Amino acid sequence: MNEFFDTVFAPSTAIGGAIAIIRVSGEQTRAIADAILDKTVTDRPNRMRHVRILRSGETVDDCMAVFFARPNSYTGEDMLELHCHGGMQTVRNVLSVLSEAGGVPAAAGEFTKRAFLNGKMDLSEAEAVMDVINAQAESSLRSALEQLSGSVSRRISAVQERLLDARAAIEAAIDYPDEAGESAYASLPATLDETAAALHTMIEEGRKARVLRDGLKLVILGRPNVGKSSLLNALLGEDRAIVTAAAGTTRDVLDERLSIGGVPVRLVDTAGVREASDEAERIGVDRAKQAMESADVILLVLDGSMPKTPEDETLLSQTAGRTRIVIANKCDLGSCIDDTLPLSCRTGQGVDTLKERIAALAQPSLQSTAAITNERHIRALEAAYDSILHAETQTDPDCIATDLSEALHCLGTITGTDVDAELVDRIFANFCVGK
Repeated sequence: MNEFFDTVFAPSTAIGGAIAIIRVSGEQTRAIADAILDKTVTDRPNRMRHVRILRSGETVDDCMAVFFARPNSYTGEDMLELHCHGGMQTVRNVLSVLSEAGGVPAAAGEFTKRAFLNGKMDLSEAEAVMDVINAQAESSLRSALEQLSGSVSRRISAVQERLLDARAAIEAAIDYPDEAGESAYASLPATLDETAAALHTMIEEGRKARVLRDGLKLVILGRPNVGKSSLLNALLGEDRAIVTAAAGTTRDVLDERLSIGGVPVRLVDTAGVREASDEAERIGVDRAKQAMESADVILLVLDGSMPKTPEDETLLSQTAGRTRIVIANKCDLGSCIDDTLPLSCRTGQGVDTLKERIAALAQPSLQSTAAITNERHIRALEAAYDSILHAETQTDPDCIATDLSEALHCLGTITGTDVDAELVDRIFANFCVGK
């Protein structure tokens, strides 16, 4: 177990609710618990007890406390959880007491970082902790929980085992060419092919399943006054965007998040695409076109109560070949345009059908909740894959061994078996305090 000199504390719940949970972890946790509580809790680990937190004999809070003895705790160290009243002043007083008793405020992600460094979880599982916290849809949560349970580690470990065996055989052939030479090379092509295929599958699955973590990016596109902002509000179920009868109301990009059919969605409303009348509108139109380029799905909105305009035809041409849903809004006002999804933001007609179409487009992403969705992990897989492909072109044993070592290093950065301290610090700096 790694040794940490500081015993740290931090609230692990939002301040201001009915209950606040404050964590303490480190070598001095027992001493701090004995110093601030009116009852001993360290003699009976894993049992919640009713206690009072004291300062100079005076009650700071009446709460519940539970002690976890190392290594059977979240961090692998002695840990204390205080379940206090959640008022801001109460929490401030408890934190002050912990500081006076020798505790140090925890940095962002420090509890999970200690869990990783103490071998309670690998790096991919640690990163999945934040994915669980940040999950905004059912499918996102299932995927994050699967990765927290070790699905990424298991898939990576299986590939690492093959590469380690192959590298060991090559190195044996280099050191003992007479004894191990031919046998080491006989199985190498098949091993490299199988490993490359496994990595390629993980990469492709990860690309498809990226929406489980980051959300399916839907960009609402159309000329002014066709109802783009009304569509945003209809999908959100609230008046988020300003809607008026005047064309060109939206001048900037609005980015909202929601869940549609259990799928996390980024919904982007854009300025109406037309010849801009001023500088502000021109910038908005440029941003709309940029958003269109990065969209997973384009929701192209037309005014269904009137014939298509030249601007409509231009947008239809520009988005041809892209994944899109063409919507004829304002169908309650008259006949709709053919080959479109009829919809009325005013009456709600067609909104549920649109949601079903959006969810259907995301179905390929939901095939496997065990897919690797973290962008850092996917980049590491791609680097490992490139090293394997390069190894297949080599004839020199030393070069092959070098490529295999590089592939193993890339995979090790995912699980944390081969990672430098700077990367670890950078990863955990993105965590919230108290986790």
